[in-house]
Amino acid sequence: MEIAYTGQTYYDIDLAGRTERLIIAPVHPTLHIASFVLLGDTELTNYCAKVLADKIKDVDYDYIVVPEAKVLPLAQSVCTQLGEKDFVVFRKGKKAYMLDAIETEVKSITTAAVQKMVVDIRDAEKIRGKKVLLMDDVVSTGGTFKAMEVLLDKIGDIEVVGYAAVLREGTDFPNDKLYYLNELPIFVG
Repeated sequence: MEIAYTGQTYYDIDLAGRTERLIIAPVHPTLHIASFVLLGDTELTNYCAKVLADKIKDVDYDYIVVPEAKVLPLAQSVCTQLGEKDFVVFRKGKKAYMLDAIETEVKSITTAAVQKMVVDIRDAEKIRGKKVLLMDDVVSTGGTFKAMEVLLDKIGDIEVVGYAAVLREGTDFPNDKLYYLNELPIFVG
């Protein structure tokens, strides 16, 4: 969904009965987004996690897999809601403790530079041969999910059974396996 940008400062969005006021911010000269950030907002994170957990509770998966970093509190809360022990995080860079890391590159609409996405061999082995649900806070173009799928292909023998996000922004990721709370428009012009 697109809305003409005419200088708006805020966008109000309904999150399954809870209204949030989002600041509209430029990401390119002719493209603005309503900024949705869960980091630091425990109440909002737990609310969204409860609603999202209810949407995915019947999906047949073994692990939730997330990119670092904004989605981490959401994933933690969703797993708590569902009574799950853990989830797998694809990191933004190789850390000294990582053994035989597997990596790829990712370009996000909200990040200027290309970033790395890395998984430790121990986490890779944990999800090999399993069904996974990929999760992020907001999905726009699907670039992060696509990079995650490249990493999953490098690991091998993993089935992606669905995708989850609090918000779907724009229409570039039209997937019938996407579980989300609401549509978030992009602002053009």
